[in-house]
Amino acid sequence: MLRVLQWIARRDWLLRLLSPLIGLFNPFLSANRRDPYPAYARVRETPGIYRAPSGLYVASRYADVAALLRDPRFSADRRHAAPFRLLRWANRRSPDFLNLIDRNLLNLDPPDHTRIRGLVNKAFTPRRVAALRPRIETLVEELLDAASGRGELELVRDLAHPLPVIVIAELLGVPSADRERFRAWSNGVAQIIDPLNAERGLERAKEAATALAGYFRGMLALRRAEPRDDLLSAMIGAEQDGRVLGEGDLLSLCTLLLAAGHETTTNLIGNAVVALLRFPDQAERLRAQLSLMPTAVEEFLRFDSPVQFTDRVAVDDVELAARPIRRGRPIVLLLAAANHDPAQFASPHRLDVGRAENRHLAFGAGPHFCLGAPLARLEAELALAALLRRFPKLAGDPSTVAYRRSVLLRGPVALPLRVL
Repeated sequence: MLRVLQWIARRDWLLRLLSPLIGLFNPFLSANRRDPYPAYARVRETPGIYRAPSGLYVASRYADVAALLRDPRFSADRRHAAPFRLLRWANRRSPDFLNLIDRNLLNLDPPDHTRIRGLVNKAFTPRRVAALRPRIETLVEELLDAASGRGELELVRDLAHPLPVIVIAELLGVPSADRERFRAWSNGVAQIIDPLNAERGLERAKEAATALAGYFRGMLALRRAEPRDDLLSAMIGAEQDGRVLGEGDLLSLCTLLLAAGHETTTNLIGNAVVALLRFPDQAERLRAQLSLMPTAVEEFLRFDSPVQFTDRVAVDDVELAARPIRRGRPIVLLLAAANHDPAQFASPHRLDVGRAENRHLAFGAGPHFCLGAPLARLEAELALAALLRRFPKLAGDPSTVAYRRSVLLRGPVALPLRVL
Protein backbone atom coordinates (compact mmCIF):
# COMPACT_ATOMS: atom_id res chain seq x y z
CA MET A 1 0.00 0.00 0.00
CA LEU A 2 2.79 2.44 0.89
CA ARG A 3 4.52 1.83 -2.45
CA VAL A 4 1.25 2.60 -4.27
CA LEU A 5 0.79 5.86 -2.35
CA GLN A 6 4.40 6.80 -3.06
CA TRP A 7 3.86 6.13 -6.76
CA ILE A 8 0.79 8.39 -6.80
CA ALA A 9 2.54 11.14 -4.83
CA ARG A 10 5.24 11.42 -7.53
CA ARG A 11 2.90 11.96 -10.51
CA ASP A 12 1.55 15.44 -10.98
CA TRP A 13 -0.85 14.46 -13.75
CA LEU A 14 -2.54 11.94 -11.48
CA LEU A 15 -2.56 14.33 -8.53
CA ARG A 16 -4.30 16.92 -10.69
CA LEU A 17 -6.91 14.34 -11.70
CA LEU A 18 -7.46 13.59 -8.03
CA SER A 19 -7.77 17.27 -7.09
CA PRO A 20 -11.59 17.12 -6.70
CA LEU A 21 -11.04 14.53 -3.97
CA ILE A 22 -7.89 16.01 -2.43
CA GLY A 23 -9.21 19.59 -2.32
CA LEU A 24 -7.34 22.84 -1.67
CA PHE A 25 -4.68 21.26 0.54
CA ASN A 26 -2.59 19.30 -1.96
CA PRO A 27 1.07 19.54 -0.87
CA PHE A 28 2.13 16.75 -3.23
CA LEU A 29 1.95 18.86 -6.41
CA SER A 30 5.42 19.91 -7.55
CA ALA A 31 4.32 23.57 -7.81
CA ASN A 32 3.23 23.50 -4.17
CA ARG A 33 6.52 21.96 -3.09
CA ARG A 34 8.34 24.83 -4.79
CA ASP A 35 6.06 27.43 -3.19
CA PRO A 36 3.27 26.18 -0.91
CA TYR A 37 2.22 29.59 0.38
CA PRO A 38 -0.37 30.53 -2.30
CA ALA A 39 -2.13 27.21 -1.63
CA TYR A 40 -1.97 27.82 2.11
CA ALA A 41 -3.57 31.23 1.59
CA ARG A 42 -6.46 29.66 -0.34
CA VAL A 43 -7.08 27.23 2.52
CA ARG A 44 -6.81 30.04 5.08
CA GLU A 45 -9.43 32.08 3.21
CA THR A 46 -12.09 29.39 3.56
CA PRO A 47 -14.54 29.87 6.45
CA GLY A 48 -13.77 28.10 9.73
CA ILE A 49 -11.90 24.81 9.73
CA TYR A 50 -11.45 23.56 6.16
CA ARG A 51 -12.92 20.16 5.36
CA ALA A 52 -11.50 18.57 2.22
CA PRO A 53 -13.75 16.50 -0.07
CA SER A 54 -11.94 13.42 1.29
CA GLY A 55 -13.19 14.30 4.78
CA LEU A 56 -9.79 15.47 6.04
CA TYR A 57 -9.94 18.48 8.37
CA VAL A 58 -7.32 21.21 8.01
CA ALA A 59 -6.62 24.15 10.37
CA SER A 60 -4.65 26.99 8.78
CA ARG A 61 -5.31 30.19 10.77
CA TYR A 62 -2.92 31.16 13.52
CA ALA A 63 -5.53 31.34 16.27
CA ASP A 64 -6.95 27.90 15.41
CA VAL A 65 -3.58 26.17 15.05
CA ALA A 66 -2.17 27.70 18.25
CA ALA A 67 -5.27 26.65 20.20
CA LEU A 68 -5.30 23.10 18.80
CA LEU A 69 -1.65 22.52 19.70
CA ARG A 70 -2.65 23.09 23.34
CA ASP A 71 -6.14 21.52 23.28
CA PRO A 72 -6.36 18.32 25.43
CA ARG A 73 -9.36 17.21 23.36
CA PHE A 74 -6.92 16.45 20.54
CA SER A 75 -4.25 13.79 20.89
CA ALA A 76 -0.76 13.44 19.47
CA ASP A 77 -1.05 9.65 19.81
CA ARG A 78 -1.47 8.50 16.23
CA ARG A 79 -0.69 4.83 16.91
CA HIS A 80 -4.33 3.76 16.68
CA ALA A 81 -5.11 5.72 13.52
CA ALA A 82 -5.59 3.54 10.44
CA PRO A 83 -2.30 4.46 8.67
CA PHE A 84 -0.27 3.69 11.82
CA ARG A 85 -2.10 0.42 12.47
CA LEU A 86 -1.25 -0.64 8.92
CA LEU A 87 2.35 0.52 9.36
CA ARG A 88 2.72 -1.40 12.61
CA TRP A 89 1.19 -4.57 11.14
CA ALA A 90 3.40 -4.40 8.02
CA ASN A 91 6.51 -4.08 10.23
CA ARG A 92 5.53 -6.48 13.01
CA ARG A 93 8.74 -8.48 12.50
CA SER A 94 10.97 -5.41 12.99
CA PRO A 95 10.97 -4.89 16.77
CA ASP A 96 13.39 -1.96 16.80
CA PHE A 97 11.36 -0.15 14.17
CA LEU A 98 8.14 -0.80 16.11
CA ASN A 99 9.74 0.48 19.32
CA LEU A 100 10.66 3.69 17.54
CA ILE A 101 7.01 4.16 16.52
CA ASP A 102 5.44 3.06 19.81
CA ARG A 103 7.81 4.88 22.20
CA ASN A 104 8.34 7.95 20.03
CA LEU A 105 7.93 11.03 22.21
CA LEU A 106 6.07 12.74 19.35
CA ASN A 107 3.37 10.05 19.51
CA LEU A 108 2.81 10.04 23.27
CA ASP A 109 0.23 11.86 25.37
CA PRO A 110 0.28 12.56 29.11
CA PRO A 111 1.02 10.95 31.49
CA ASP A 112 3.68 8.99 29.53
CA HIS A 113 4.72 12.08 27.55
CA THR A 114 4.96 14.20 30.70
CA ARG A 115 7.08 11.62 32.53
CA ILE A 116 9.50 10.94 29.68
CA ARG A 117 9.79 14.59 28.67
CA GLY A 118 10.46 15.56 32.28
CA LEU A 119 13.28 13.03 32.51
CA VAL A 120 14.82 14.15 29.21
CA ASN A 121 14.62 17.79 30.29
CA LYS A 122 16.73 16.91 33.33
CA ALA A 123 19.47 15.75 30.96
CA PHE A 124 19.00 18.06 27.96
CA THR A 125 19.28 21.30 29.93
CA PRO A 126 19.70 24.90 28.68
CA ARG A 127 23.08 24.92 30.42
CA ARG A 128 24.22 21.84 28.46
CA VAL A 129 23.12 23.46 25.18
CA ALA A 130 24.76 26.80 26.01
CA ALA A 131 28.02 25.01 26.82
CA LEU A 132 28.12 23.77 23.21
CA ARG A 133 28.61 27.29 21.78
CA PRO A 134 32.46 27.20 21.54
CA ARG A 135 32.44 23.76 19.93
CA ILE A 136 29.75 24.73 17.41
CA GLU A 137 31.68 27.90 16.54
CA THR A 138 34.78 25.78 15.89
CA LEU A 139 32.86 23.28 13.74
CA VAL A 140 31.31 26.07 11.65
CA GLU A 141 34.72 27.62 11.01
CA GLU A 142 36.22 24.25 10.06
CA LEU A 143 33.40 23.51 7.63
CA LEU A 144 33.65 26.96 6.04
CA ASP A 145 37.45 26.81 5.84
CA ALA A 146 37.13 23.92 3.40
CA ALA A 147 34.95 26.06 1.09
CA SER A 148 36.77 29.39 1.32
CA GLY A 149 39.73 28.21 -0.73
CA ARG A 150 37.48 26.99 -3.54
CA GLY A 151 35.48 30.21 -3.86
CA GLU A 152 32.25 28.22 -3.79
CA LEU A 153 30.08 26.50 -1.23
CA GLU A 154 27.30 23.99 -1.62
CA LEU A 155 25.42 25.05 1.48
CA VAL A 156 23.52 21.87 2.29
CA ARG A 157 26.36 19.41 1.65
CA ASP A 158 29.15 21.55 3.10
CA LEU A 159 27.48 23.17 6.11
CA ALA A 160 23.75 22.86 6.77
CA HIS A 161 23.67 19.05 6.84
CA PRO A 162 26.98 18.02 8.44
CA LEU A 163 26.89 20.63 11.23
CA PRO A 164 23.81 19.37 13.17
CA VAL A 165 24.71 15.71 12.59
CA ILE A 166 28.19 16.22 14.06
CA VAL A 167 26.80 18.25 16.98
CA ILE A 168 24.14 15.71 17.98
CA ALA A 169 26.62 12.84 17.56
CA GLU A 170 29.12 14.53 19.86
CA LEU A 171 26.38 15.52 22.30
CA LEU A 172 25.32 11.88 22.60
CA GLY A 173 28.95 10.81 22.98
CA VAL A 174 29.43 9.06 19.63
CA PRO A 175 33.16 8.68 18.84
CA SER A 176 34.43 10.65 15.85
CA ALA A 177 35.55 7.41 14.19
CA ASP A 178 31.88 6.40 13.89
CA ARG A 179 30.72 9.74 12.50
CA GLU A 180 30.28 8.66 8.86
CA ARG A 181 28.24 5.58 9.78
CA PHE A 182 26.20 7.72 12.11
CA ARG A 183 25.49 10.25 9.33
CA ALA A 184 24.30 7.51 6.97
CA TRP A 185 22.00 6.05 9.62
CA SER A 186 20.73 9.53 10.40
CA ASN A 187 19.72 10.09 6.77
CA GLY A 188 18.00 6.72 6.68
CA VAL A 189 16.02 6.95 9.89
CA ALA A 190 14.88 10.51 9.09
CA GLN A 191 12.71 9.03 6.33
CA ILE A 192 10.31 7.77 9.01
CA ILE A 193 9.22 11.38 9.46
CA ASP A 194 7.89 11.51 5.88
CA PRO A 195 7.14 7.95 4.71
CA LEU A 196 5.50 8.93 1.41
CA ASN A 197 8.90 10.05 0.18
CA ALA A 198 11.01 7.33 1.78
CA GLU A 199 13.37 5.26 -0.36
CA ARG A 200 12.47 1.63 -1.10
CA GLY A 201 9.22 1.94 0.82
CA LEU A 202 10.52 2.16 4.36
CA GLU A 203 13.25 -0.45 3.99
CA ARG A 204 16.10 2.01 4.29
CA ALA A 205 14.50 3.56 7.39
CA LYS A 206 14.00 0.13 8.98
CA GLU A 207 17.59 -0.86 8.27
CA ALA A 208 18.84 2.38 9.82
CA ALA A 209 16.54 2.04 12.86
CA THR A 210 17.76 -1.51 13.47
CA ALA A 211 21.42 -0.51 13.06
CA LEU A 212 21.05 2.50 15.35
CA ALA A 213 19.25 0.45 18.03
CA GLY A 214 22.08 -2.09 17.99
CA TYR A 215 24.68 0.67 18.15
CA PHE A 216 22.98 2.50 21.01
CA ARG A 217 22.45 -0.72 22.98
CA GLY A 218 26.21 -1.12 22.99
CA MET A 219 26.72 2.51 24.00
CA LEU A 220 24.11 2.25 26.78
CA ALA A 221 25.95 -0.74 28.24
CA LEU A 222 29.25 1.15 28.12
CA ARG A 223 27.78 4.28 29.75
CA ARG A 224 26.08 2.32 32.50
CA ALA A 225 29.42 0.72 33.32
CA GLU A 226 31.40 3.96 32.91
CA PRO A 227 29.34 7.19 32.77
CA ARG A 228 30.81 10.19 30.95
CA ASP A 229 29.94 13.86 30.56
CA ASP A 230 27.57 13.37 27.62
CA LEU A 231 23.84 13.45 27.01
CA LEU A 232 23.51 9.66 26.87
CA SER A 233 24.98 9.27 30.35
CA ALA A 234 22.79 12.12 31.60
CA MET A 235 19.65 10.48 30.24
CA ILE A 236 20.59 7.16 31.83
CA GLY A 237 21.10 8.91 35.17
CA ALA A 238 17.99 11.12 35.02
CA GLU A 239 15.55 10.22 37.79
CA GLN A 240 12.20 11.66 38.86
CA ASP A 241 10.00 10.33 41.66
CA GLY A 242 12.17 7.21 41.75
CA ARG A 243 11.63 6.47 38.03
CA VAL A 244 14.21 6.37 35.26
CA LEU A 245 14.07 5.95 31.49
CA GLY A 246 13.76 2.34 30.31
CA GLU A 247 15.91 0.97 27.50
CA GLY A 248 13.08 1.16 24.94
CA ASP A 249 12.51 4.83 25.73
CA LEU A 250 16.23 5.58 25.63
CA LEU A 251 16.66 3.90 22.24
CA SER A 252 13.67 5.75 20.80
CA LEU A 253 14.83 9.08 22.24
CA CYS A 254 18.35 8.76 20.85
CA THR A 255 17.00 7.99 17.40
CA LEU A 256 14.45 10.82 17.58
CA LEU A 257 17.06 13.36 18.71
CA LEU A 258 19.25 12.31 15.81
CA ALA A 259 16.58 12.32 13.08
CA ALA A 260 14.44 15.28 14.11
CA GLY A 261 17.40 17.31 15.36
CA HIS A 262 19.40 17.34 12.18
CA GLU A 263 16.42 17.65 9.82
CA THR A 264 15.06 20.80 11.46
CA THR A 265 18.40 22.60 11.61
CA THR A 266 19.47 21.63 8.09
CA ASN A 267 16.24 23.03 6.67
CA LEU A 268 16.36 26.12 8.90
CA ILE A 269 19.83 27.09 7.66
CA GLY A 270 18.99 26.30 4.03
CA ASN A 271 15.69 28.22 4.06
CA ALA A 272 17.32 31.17 5.83
CA VAL A 273 20.00 31.57 3.15
CA VAL A 274 17.43 31.28 0.36
CA ALA A 275 15.40 34.02 2.07
CA LEU A 276 18.46 36.29 2.37
CA LEU A 277 19.21 35.79 -1.33
CA ARG A 278 15.61 36.75 -2.16
CA PHE A 279 15.75 39.83 0.09
CA PRO A 280 19.24 41.31 -0.34
CA ASP A 281 18.28 44.43 1.62
CA GLN A 282 17.65 42.25 4.68
CA ALA A 283 20.94 40.42 4.12
CA GLU A 284 22.80 43.75 4.14
CA ARG A 285 20.89 44.91 7.21
CA LEU A 286 21.80 41.73 9.08
CA ARG A 287 25.42 41.77 7.93
CA ALA A 288 25.76 45.34 9.21
CA GLN A 289 24.11 44.46 12.54
CA LEU A 290 24.90 40.85 13.47
CA SER A 291 23.48 41.48 16.95
CA LEU A 292 20.08 41.07 15.25
CA MET A 293 20.84 37.41 14.53
CA PRO A 294 18.71 35.86 17.33
CA THR A 295 15.72 37.95 16.17
CA ALA A 296 16.50 37.12 12.54
CA VAL A 297 16.52 33.37 13.24
CA GLU A 298 13.00 33.66 14.68
CA GLU A 299 11.97 35.42 11.47
CA PHE A 300 13.56 32.73 9.30
CA LEU A 301 11.62 30.12 11.28
CA ARG A 302 8.38 32.02 10.71
CA PHE A 303 9.00 33.01 7.11
CA ASP A 304 9.73 29.52 5.73
CA SER A 305 9.13 26.94 8.43
CA PRO A 306 11.36 23.82 8.36
CA VAL A 307 8.38 21.69 9.44
CA GLN A 308 5.33 22.68 7.44
CA PHE A 309 2.58 20.94 9.37
CA THR A 310 1.70 18.46 12.07
CA ASP A 311 -1.52 16.68 13.01
CA ARG A 312 -3.72 15.72 15.93
CA VAL A 313 -6.52 13.18 16.50
CA ALA A 314 -9.84 13.99 18.17
CA VAL A 315 -10.10 12.21 21.54
CA ASP A 316 -13.91 12.56 21.67
CA ASP A 317 -16.66 13.96 19.47
CA VAL A 318 -16.05 17.71 19.48
CA GLU A 319 -17.26 20.84 17.75
CA LEU A 320 -14.54 23.11 16.44
CA ALA A 321 -15.27 26.41 14.70
CA ALA A 322 -18.84 25.19 14.07
CA ARG A 323 -17.49 21.95 12.58
CA PRO A 324 -18.46 18.64 14.24
CA ILE A 325 -15.40 16.36 14.37
CA ARG A 326 -15.93 12.75 15.29
CA ARG A 327 -13.76 10.87 17.74
CA GLY A 328 -10.66 9.37 16.08
CA ARG A 329 -10.72 11.75 13.11
CA PRO A 330 -7.39 13.44 12.30
CA ILE A 331 -6.92 17.14 11.74
CA VAL A 332 -3.91 18.64 9.96
CA LEU A 333 -2.41 21.75 11.55
CA LEU A 334 -0.70 23.92 8.93
CA LEU A 335 2.10 25.53 10.94
CA ALA A 336 3.52 27.33 7.91
CA ALA A 337 0.12 28.72 6.90
CA ALA A 338 -0.45 29.97 10.46
CA ASN A 339 2.95 31.67 10.37
CA HIS A 340 1.77 33.67 7.33
CA ASP A 341 -1.60 34.64 8.75
CA PRO A 342 -2.07 38.41 8.24
CA ALA A 343 -4.35 38.47 11.27
CA GLN A 344 -1.29 37.66 13.41
CA PHE A 345 1.68 39.03 11.45
CA ALA A 346 1.93 42.37 9.66
CA SER A 347 3.01 41.94 6.02
CA PRO A 348 3.61 38.18 6.55
CA HIS A 349 5.09 37.63 3.07
CA ARG A 350 7.84 40.17 3.73
CA LEU A 351 11.08 39.08 5.41
CA ASP A 352 11.91 41.39 8.32
CA VAL A 353 15.03 40.33 10.25
CA GLY A 354 14.15 42.84 12.97
CA ARG A 355 10.54 41.72 13.45
CA ALA A 356 9.88 42.21 17.15
CA GLU A 357 6.42 40.61 17.58
CA ASN A 358 7.07 37.11 16.32
CA ARG A 359 5.30 34.39 18.27
CA HIS A 360 5.56 31.89 15.41
CA LEU A 361 4.57 28.24 15.58
CA ALA A 362 7.51 26.74 13.71
CA PHE A 363 8.49 24.67 16.76
CA GLY A 364 4.88 23.95 17.69
CA ALA A 365 3.37 24.98 21.03
CA GLY A 366 2.07 23.42 24.20
CA PRO A 367 3.27 20.09 25.63
CA HIS A 368 4.92 18.99 22.36
CA PHE A 369 6.92 22.18 21.79
CA CYS A 370 10.14 21.08 20.07
CA LEU A 371 12.58 19.63 22.60
CA GLY A 372 15.61 20.61 20.50
CA ALA A 373 14.52 24.19 19.73
CA PRO A 374 17.31 25.86 21.79
CA LEU A 375 19.98 23.78 20.03
CA ALA A 376 18.53 24.41 16.55
CA ARG A 377 18.44 28.16 17.25
CA LEU A 378 22.03 28.20 18.49
CA GLU A 379 23.36 26.23 15.51
CA ALA A 380 21.52 28.46 13.04
CA GLU A 381 22.65 31.70 14.73
CA LEU A 382 26.31 30.69 14.68
CA ALA A 383 26.27 29.22 11.15
CA LEU A 384 24.48 32.20 9.57
CA ALA A 385 26.57 34.79 11.43
CA ALA A 386 29.78 33.11 10.25
CA LEU A 387 28.53 32.98 6.64
CA LEU A 388 27.70 36.68 6.57
CA ARG A 389 30.87 37.70 8.39
CA ARG A 390 33.30 35.63 6.36
CA PHE A 391 31.74 36.06 2.93
CA PRO A 392 30.59 39.67 2.39
CA LYS A 393 29.85 38.94 -1.28
CA LEU A 394 27.88 35.74 -0.72
CA ALA A 395 25.84 35.16 -3.87
CA GLY A 396 23.52 32.61 -5.40
CA ASP A 397 20.36 32.28 -7.49
CA PRO A 398 17.28 31.59 -5.35
CA SER A 399 15.07 31.12 -8.41
CA THR A 400 16.80 27.85 -9.34
CA VAL A 401 16.60 26.21 -5.90
CA ALA A 402 15.27 22.65 -5.97
CA TYR A 403 13.36 21.70 -2.85
CA ARG A 404 13.28 18.23 -1.36
CA ARG A 405 10.36 16.00 -2.29
CA SER A 406 9.03 15.98 1.26
CA VAL A 407 5.63 17.57 1.90
CA LEU A 408 6.19 17.74 5.66
CA LEU A 409 9.79 19.01 5.79
CA ARG A 410 10.76 22.03 3.70
CA GLY A 411 14.30 22.86 2.65
CA PRO A 412 16.55 22.99 -0.41
CA VAL A 413 18.12 19.79 -1.69
CA ALA A 414 21.21 21.79 -2.66
CA LEU A 415 22.18 25.45 -2.74
CA PRO A 416 25.34 26.39 -4.69
CA LEU A 417 26.86 29.68 -3.50
CA ARG A 418 29.71 31.88 -4.60
CA VAL A 419 31.73 32.90 -1.58
CA LEU A 420 33.95 35.86 -2.41
